[in-house]
Parts: sequence; C-alpha cells; structure tokens
Amino acid sequence: MPENQQEVRSIVILANPTMPDALAEGKKVKRMLDKAKTVKTVLACIDDAEVRERVIGFEFDVLIALGGDGTMLRAGHLAAPVGLPILGINLGRFGFLMQLRKEDWRAAMPRLLAGEFKLEHRMMLQAEHLRGDQVLETLQVVNEAVVCRGRYVRPIRIVASVDGYILASYVADGLIAATPTGSTGYALAANGPILPPELRNILVVPVAPHLSMEHATILPEGATVIFSHETDHEAVLSVDGHEPIPLSAGDRVRISSGAHTLKFIVFKDPGYFYRNLSLYMEQNPSRNGLK
Repeated sequence: MPENQQEVRSIVILANPTMPDALAEGKKVKRMLDKAKTVKTVLACIDDAEVRERVIGFEFDVLIALGGDGTMLRAGHLAAPVGLPILGINLGRFGFLMQLRKEDWRAAMPRLLAGEFKLEHRMMLQAEHLRGDQVLETLQVVNEAVVCRGRYVRPIRIVASVDGYILASYVADGLIAATPTGSTGYALAANGPILPPELRNILVVPVAPHLSMEHATILPEGATVIFSHETDHEAVLSVDGHEPIPLSAGDRVRISSGAHTLKFIVFKDPGYFYRNLSLYMEQNPSRNGLK
C-alpha cells in the first residue's frame, strides 16, 4: 500500500498527564473516532505502563499524542523502535514537532481514517556513554544529546572529534549534537542553524563558547562524533531533556546516526514547516503565557 494510502484500524491516543486539558481533549478525539465504527481506539496517559507495553507489542497502527513538544519527544522514544507513525496535536506553547493545533484536529480525523496522509521520516541519533573501553549506557536521541556543565557555574572543556580526527576543543557551557528535528530546539536557542526536518545530518553547536570556535558544524549522516569531557569538575550528559547522567573526567560520548527513524503523519504540503517556523518566530507563543 503506498504511503499516501495507509490502512488505519487501531489508534492509541496518549495524553500528557501534566496538562489539565490533554486528557479531556483526548476523550473528544476518541469519541469522534469511535463514531466512525471502523477503527478501535484506546485512550491513556502517556506514562501508562500497560498501554506502553501494548504499543511496543505492535498492537496499533497510529499513535496520537496530545500535549506539547515534550510529549512528542516521549511519544517518539516509544513509537520509533516499533515503526509506529505519530500524529501530534499541540496543546503546549510552541509545538514545533506537532502537526495539528487544537482547533484543527476535527477536520483532519476523516483524512486520518481514510489513510489520506504522508509519512515524514525523521532521522534519530544514538549516543553512547563511554568510560575507557566500556559502554556504560546507550541512548536513542530524537532532538539532541548535550554534554554540559552541571551545578557549578563554570565552563567545561570538551574536545570534539569526527571519525577519529579532532574537530575543535571547546571551553563552553556545553556542546550539542542535534538531529535536524532538534535544530529547532536547544540548538536554536544556542544560535544554531535551522535544518529542514527531512535532512539526515548531525548538527554540532557549542553553548556559550569562551575563546573557542563559535560556529555550528553540520556533519553527514554517516559521521561519528565523539565529545570528550576533559574537566575535573562536574559535567553531565542530557538526552532530549531527560534526567542528566553524571560524567567523570575522561568520559566520552559517542554519537552517530540511530537505528530507528521517526515517522510523523503529515497532512499538509511540504511548505508547512516554513510557515509554522515563521508563525512561531514572529508571534512567539510564550509571550501569551500558554502552557
């Protein structure tokens, strides 16, 4: 079946439990889908362990995420390993990762049920925490992996190498390795470039560099970049805003393209990304106090 004609028989709707409107809005989405009588739906909070097990058990054809970009990141970590397409409904501030606004989803549901959508394939990264020859942890990355200072307000020294060759030595608050999806996240706040989401590149951006290379570097998909932490005071590794992992002096973080790909459901033409970008840049939603 071509990608613009997907068969949708079962849908899981996952809401952010920290947003008061999310579960209520999810109930409305479920009621509308259930009226069609052609699809089975399940509604739950995104941290519901039982439903998460059903997702990784390949029970669903589509995941609808209700919340903000943080919700979409969590949905991405859950859905990508099983190749489950995601549709985001934005109830948060920015919603760079979301396809629909709260006022748009009703018009989109008939198209979803009819399979009239495209899949936007987005690159993920893999980050490995190394100590000597030992891999302590392997993490999948939707937006970014960041090596940065911890509690102490002191810059850290990070040496970045690409495919075995030194790229630069940084004295900075941190160093970001981002996907094109993540180029509109922390990397953008650090003055990095914005990459179209369908590109397959690794973006390296320093955070508040001090007498160091200030410019971002764009690497090809096949590159492997290693961040070496060479400071004796506290530094951490943070992936997609999750709980930070403490780093010891000499620890390394090896970053490469990931084994999984995010599948985002898209109804709009390819120019939607640039229109959304202009909207958020010109009318910063955070000024309105939205959550």
